[in-house]
Amino acid sequence: MPIDAAKAVAAEPRTGEIAWSHKDVQLYHLGLGAGANPDKQSPATDPDELRYTLESRLHVLPSFATVAGSGSPGVISGLSMPGVDVDLAHVLHGGQTIELHRPIPVEGRATATGRIAAVYDKGKAAILVMRTEVADAQGPLWTNDAQIFVRGEGGWGGDRGPSTRLEAPTGLPDRTVERPIREDQALLYRLSGDWNPLHADPEFAKLAGFDRPILHGLCTYGMTLKAVVDTVLGGDVTRVRSYTTRFAGVVFPGETLRIRMWRRDGRVQVAVSAVERDDAPVLADTIVEHA
Repeated sequence: MPIDAAKAVAAEPRTGEIAWSHKDVQLYHLGLGAGANPDKQSPATDPDELRYTLESRLHVLPSFATVAGSGSPGVISGLSMPGVDVDLAHVLHGGQTIELHRPIPVEGRATATGRIAAVYDKGKAAILVMRTEVADAQGPLWTNDAQIFVRGEGGWGGDRGPSTRLEAPTGLPDRTVERPIREDQALLYRLSGDWNPLHADPEFAKLAGFDRPILHGLCTYGMTLKAVVDTVLGGDVTRVRSYTTRFAGVVFPGETLRIRMWRRDGRVQVAVSAVERDDAPVLADTIVEHA
């Protein structure tokens, strides 16, 4: 069996030093489409956008945690842990969770410790939970969980794990916004560290079964959090406590995201779809917990 669950979970964590500057933060925000406000049809000098793009006013969107230090140690590193031997062609990014311990500084150096926190048996597939804990000299900063879906690796009778499916929200959403994706957005976003040619090379995308390159799931993830912060949380990134989602479908550059938000006590439930494909689901089971 390519995955030895017990061996994978018991493996020694991998630790690395990461660093980032205001330029990394600004590049990440630009990769999410910062610099324009579609709701106001406003220019890049909009004060609401300058908090993401101008170094003297910079605030760090918490989803930056997924790319800080180019995402080190990263998913690929986790797939080479003891007890794990899988074909990358069978690997999908199934979901993502970030827990914030305090606001992310504009510039920083930190230690990232990565390990496989759990392995779940879903029958026809396995799910690896790759956990990265990041701390600097002042203490813990964030915990990042990537849920990695590996086709064909289940069926050994292991723990199925907790259900991540949420009940569909009732009633009309409290807010609905649409966010256009530029044709070149994947090319810009990949400069933050995800160099997978699936997001840039048409020939590679065809080999993967797509007509053309697709947008990074974590780009959609970041765009969605930005929309929630800007429209529900008053633009205050420090209010975010955690953010979790399940990747339910792909997005192509040039499409439009429809982001629906339902406010609850201390949380916002979100559903994201692709407008041009009859609201095909993109992100599901999505929750932003906030102060």
